[in-house]
Amino acid sequence: MKFFWRLLGGVGAFALLGAVLLAWRAFTPIALSQSPLDVQISSGSTARAVGRQVAEAGADLNPRVFELLVRLTRSAAGIKAGSYELRQGVTPWQLLQKLTRGDTSQGEVALIEGWTFRQFRERLNANPDLSHQTVAWTDKEILQHIGATENHPEGLFFPDTYLFDKGGSDLEVYVRAYRLMQDKLQQAWQERDGRLPYTSPYQALVVASLVEKETAVAEDRPKVAAVFLNRLKRGMPLQTDPTVIYGLGRNFDGNLHKADLQGDTPYNTYRHRGLPPTPIAMPGNAALQAALHPARSSALYFVARGDGSSEFSADLESHNRAVARYQLKNRP
Repeated sequence: MKFFWRLLGGVGAFALLGAVLLAWRAFTPIALSQSPLDVQISSGSTARAVGRQVAEAGADLNPRVFELLVRLTRSAAGIKAGSYELRQGVTPWQLLQKLTRGDTSQGEVALIEGWTFRQFRERLNANPDLSHQTVAWTDKEILQHIGATENHPEGLFFPDTYLFDKGGSDLEVYVRAYRLMQDKLQQAWQERDGRLPYTSPYQALVVASLVEKETAVAEDRPKVAAVFLNRLKRGMPLQTDPTVIYGLGRNFDGNLHKADLQGDTPYNTYRHRGLPPTPIAMPGNAALQAALHPARSSALYFVARGDGSSEFSADLESHNRAVARYQLKNRP
């Protein structure tokens, strides 16, 4: 009987010693090969696999010790996959709390007003924090996977800064940017000026893209939109250079030549009346608002002043004077 109690006491002391040792390991900072250290946790990983992934990323963590900590705290089901950022001083206990909270590290990608879809794709493809699921897809395949009903991707994505979990799919960024543009466009469409000639929100999106490319001056945007709409109502060609440039695509050499204005592409608004077939860039919210709330103006022309703003004219004679004043005065 005495032997039994001695054995039980020995086992209890051993268990207590093990618990103390585990607690010491749990609250001792993990040595990291670098700080911060990015760790990617795969979906469906076991506790030991999680510990192994952390160790393989460059942390001095014993996967078996971490597995025991997870089991004792019954936290296995709460660990969330994703990318995590570990900094010097983090303990296994803090790591476990981070994993169960899903406190993933985030990357970001900024999409700029006036960018084309080609520039959008290049920016996503170059982002090292994204999983490039769509890199080999065609534009149409991307539209199919995000549930878009349009046949052309240009202008369908809202320019903004998007945060994402590191290691997440680039497809999710496309989905979010597309849905946000749909929301912005539909809201602006519902609040639109009642005197507009548009037959669909998509036409408003096309005009917004023209406004976006023509000016970055806030007070000029509604005026530029008014010029386009006034010309459309009169059956005049829009004659806007950014559409010609867009139609040239990669053939544009940085300078717009007379021959370019005579070229026959669907986007040459010098040769073709009406709107171009699609937007030519990603318009921001200000351009959307301008397209759906244009200025009350009789202007049919505008010319750049050279300081970013534009001079607006209601007739060709006034426009020619403005061109001579702002565009020709400094030419040899």
